[in-house]
Amino acid sequence: MSSTQDTLFDRLRTCCADGPISYCDFINTILYTKDYGYYTSERKRVGRTPQRDFYTAESLGPVFAELVVTSVQDIIGESLARESCFIEIAAEPGVDLLSHIDSHPFAETKLIRHGQALQAQGPVIIFANEWLDALPFHRLIYRDGYWRERAVNVLEDQLVEVLLDELTPAVAAQIDRLPGHAPDGYEIDLPLQTESALKELLSQDWNGLILFFDYGKTWQELTQNCPSGTARSYYKHQQSNNLLNRIGEQDITCDVNWSPLQSQLINSKLRNVTLQSQESFFVHHGHKVAEIIVSESAWSLSKRRQTLMELIHPAHMGQRFQALWGIR
Repeated sequence: MSSTQDTLFDRLRTCCADGPISYCDFINTILYTKDYGYYTSERKRVGRTPQRDFYTAESLGPVFAELVVTSVQDIIGESLARESCFIEIAAEPGVDLLSHIDSHPFAETKLIRHGQALQAQGPVIIFANEWLDALPFHRLIYRDGYWRERAVNVLEDQLVEVLLDELTPAVAAQIDRLPGHAPDGYEIDLPLQTESALKELLSQDWNGLILFFDYGKTWQELTQNCPSGTARSYYKHQQSNNLLNRIGEQDITCDVNWSPLQSQLINSKLRNVTLQSQESFFVHHGHKVAEIIVSESAWSLSKRRQTLMELIHPAHMGQRFQALWGIR
């Protein structure tokens, strides 16, 4: 094992001294341990080169940034955009959204890195792309008529998956939300920390736009159409279902559960709360940029036009990713 893996394994061994830990605690340890976690180390994670693990819309270049900025202005108006602070959550070092364009219309900007405190005040645009899916999550499986929580333990210097005797308090508090019956072996990956993070943001004194892009599903889809759950890992662009491998060196993620997040925005009295595909969002709000890009290369498939198609075409990111937004 590498020194990073050794450090994280020692941390996990300590965490498991009194018994197995939830997947949520396991994922939090290997993704966010200071200086050694997957998201807190200096590791280069994002990009299309073979040495990176995955790519995002932001890593494709300036087109995504142009679409987002134009869409924000379309939703809240150019005047309010000029008065607002653009806050990006979980931007990768050196590749935040606005770094891809020469200028922007906002009064100021602020970056919140993975694991840093969430703070927003005054007129703002709170933006995040693929932040929610990077938060730790619980894992459940339906066995013999009950929902059981999957967990991780250290046995004979190996990480192994086990089932907890009892649900963790966070999951037990949501037991009424879970289906009363499911096929034996049905799995649900439950990203409760996304709800906690949004609750923290909504408790703060800000006004403006909140806008999240990510891959996710509704609660109905997660509980009816995903019998093997949605958790997966990425290492050098290879997807795997083994979350216990390459600790600290592979990304771990699951689909966002959009339903409770949308409800939180509605219950907090945000206006125009909308969950839509990335394709639909940009067609409705970023069409000015899209039209310019298409007209620039009317008779050829330029790099910018290729990127636009990748972002909005339903066979690519257009349907796989969604946008959730609302105004306060």
